[in-house]
Amino acid sequence: MSSLVSRRLLLLGTASLSALALAGCAEDQEQPEASLATPNPIVSNPLAAPANKSTAAGPAKPGDFAAMYGPINDDKFPIPGTKLSEIDPAFLRKEVDYKTNEPVGTIVIDPQHHYLYHVEEGGKAMRYGVGVGREGFAWSGEATINFKREWPDWYPPKEMLQRQPELKKKMAQLQSGLGMAGGPGNPLGVRAMYLWQGNVDTLFRIHGTVEPWSIGKSVSSGCIRMVNQDVVDLYQRVPVGTRVIVLGNKQPATVARL
Repeated sequence: MSSLVSRRLLLLGTASLSALALAGCAEDQEQPEASLATPNPIVSNPLAAPANKSTAAGPAKPGDFAAMYGPINDDKFPIPGTKLSEIDPAFLRKEVDYKTNEPVGTIVIDPQHHYLYHVEEGGKAMRYGVGVGREGFAWSGEATINFKREWPDWYPPKEMLQRQPELKKKMAQLQSGLGMAGGPGNPLGVRAMYLWQGNVDTLFRIHGTVEPWSIGKSVSSGCIRMVNQDVVDLYQRVPVGTRVIVLGNKQPATVARL
């Protein structure tokens, strides 16, 4: 049994391989051009500030949440503004002091407190609120962003379709199987970053969501959910190959509450 499978079985608290497929928010898919499997993957400088997307309120400034979470009008599809009333203010994007031995550019996810940290220079990190796996779907360990996709297609696992047969009405035959084409209303939101361990797809993603009220909660099938405006921001900061660490639920927070 591979270390990936055994680790996920242990973390999911199950003793059968059939349970493994219950986790994750997508089936395995073919890899797009910007991936670790390509000779020259498209990467960005993890230390560079992301390009600001245009919003109805103009360029966002730190702490200007109305602008940070306003509509984005220059994407492939318009991205509606996020209703701040639907999100606990503690989970809005913010730069914080963060003590860690992890190198700059690393993503550290703290499921217990529903935060994702992108490690910056000078003992800082950009902190985002996230939704994480519900009971029975939680996991921890290390992975790598193998590829990234804007407006990703969604291929729910067969087990998910069996649990929720009403989803089949929303599916269509796409290039990689039965799924939902990327676009407004897609459960993966406006961006997705695909987490692999070596040459194995974990089936877990960091992705946007059409349910911003789920941020700060443990409700997913193991994927890491972000507000669409936040996943756009993170997507522009991290290159393919970025290391991702998901802490165990008993791991204490390493950042002061701000």
